[in-house]
Amino acid sequence: MNIKLLSIISIFIILTSCKKTEENIAIDTTITENTNQELSESDILKLDYLDFGLDEKTEHVIENWQEYYQLQDVVNNVKKGDLGFFKNNEEIIKTLLTDLKKNIPAPVNTSATLARIQVLETKIYKLESLSNLDTTTKDELNSTIKEFLVSISNLNFQMNKKLEKDSQNIQKP
Repeated sequence: MNIKLLSIISIFIILTSCKKTEENIAIDTTITENTNQELSESDILKLDYLDFGLDEKTEHVIENWQEYYQLQDVVNNVKKGDLGFFKNNEEIIKTLLTDLKKNIPAPVNTSATLARIQVLETKIYKLESLSNLDTTTKDELNSTIKEFLVSISNLNFQMNKKLEKDSQNIQKP
């Protein structure tokens, strides 16, 4: 009687452990599919955010701010789905961000603009770290790209508003 009971329990354990192996294989396949980081331009275009450009006044004021235009080149590449700038490029990123903060044109050099640049710096470092990880999912990468694009858009908006406010001549009675 004990041998029958022991045999039945052994067969039950073997059958349930085989089923778990199949589930583990299915889970491993799902994880591999989710970590695919290939992004296309259409994936980026699907992101829902408000993209502010620069006004003519702002463009005129910052026309000699080369670091900003280097950053715009990076933004244009990211919008095309190209994250090559962020692949093992830590020194160039650090230099770009340092020079970006150091060479702000005087008319837009305010604490609000510096705050937007600080947020942008954080998002750039986050995007750089996630794009270099093999375990990053496409959804995480899309979310981080959206945060990066929103931060550059907010910087543009802040510079536009600063110059708009400066151009207003309000006379006090």
